[in-house]
Amino acid sequence: MTIKVLGLSLYGPLAASTRYRLTQYVPGLREEGVDLEVEALLGDDYVQKSFAGQKYSKVNLARDYLDRAALLLTQRKYDLAIVNAELFPLLPGFIESRLLQIPYIYDFDDAFFLKYRLDRFKRVSFMLRDKFNPVVSRAAAVMAGNHYLVDYAKKWNPATHWLPTVVDTARYTPEPRTREDVFTVGWIGSPSTSVYLSELVQPLEQMGREGRVRFLVVGGRCADIPGVDVVNMPWSEATEVDTINTFDVGVMPLFDDDWAKGKCAFKLIQYMACGVPVIASPVGANVDVVNDACGLLAGSPLAWLDSLRRLRDGAALRKNFGIAARRRVEQLYSLDSALPVMAETIRAVAAG
Repeated sequence: MTIKVLGLSLYGPLAASTRYRLTQYVPGLREEGVDLEVEALLGDDYVQKSFAGQKYSKVNLARDYLDRAALLLTQRKYDLAIVNAELFPLLPGFIESRLLQIPYIYDFDDAFFLKYRLDRFKRVSFMLRDKFNPVVSRAAAVMAGNHYLVDYAKKWNPATHWLPTVVDTARYTPEPRTREDVFTVGWIGSPSTSVYLSELVQPLEQMGREGRVRFLVVGGRCADIPGVDVVNMPWSEATEVDTINTFDVGVMPLFDDDWAKGKCAFKLIQYMACGVPVIASPVGANVDVVNDACGLLAGSPLAWLDSLRRLRDGAALRKNFGIAARRRVEQLYSLDSALPVMAETIRAVAAG
């Protein structure tokens, strides 16, 4: 008998969290007897406007909320739901947690429990700062993207499972690289995560004094860096893998704060699946994903500079790191490794 699951994503499929936490599982789950139907609250129009720094109309926002409310009226057609991030932004958790009358799995890959404690929500923080505690507590199960998130969720729900954000290693594959007379450092992200690139300005500027350096910034924007060929590129799902395969090294800088600890090192997983060696800040899931065989951790400008130099000058090291990185993703951070966890969690909730 097929298990029918309603996937309630916060954003449309242009958002990585929706694609990689929900929709990429649809074909594999179908083979496991699970029919997952994903419905977004805020569609791709919202995502595009957000990335472009444009405002989304209140009329459209009201329509989106009404559409989700109407969808919830049909929830009895499903055996259970998966809630990604939150059902309705700005709705108190004690209400949101009771809107679902069927068992639900709460899924998250960011430190959403800190969201309403940020300054931009200070006017409503008194009401929403602990929104996610009842949402997590009343879930039949929780799937958390890294161990920092697991530790938070387990305080409220012992039925918490680690489910990293993973890639399909049949699509993310290494391609032969033609070595150019320029060291190419690559980063993939979004406008909101571009702020972390400030960690790289000083070391990259020094690298530029020592030789030719190209910095490919995909999906975000980096200001000019003296002596460095900074290339800001729009993100495209169709060209993403090909672009990653032009990197000599993939980077993931982060600030050492609680919000960054909630990040799931997904950029690193994308790079590593393509056999690209990595350098990352030693924060959150980065420490779990990167080991000594596949990349380097850098916690200061000097450490970043040293790591970049090692990979620039060490062709054999880049090759060995890349091979080990691909193997590590296949074992721990691939769709093949995560699908059984997702399927078993759904079956357990349906049976319960």
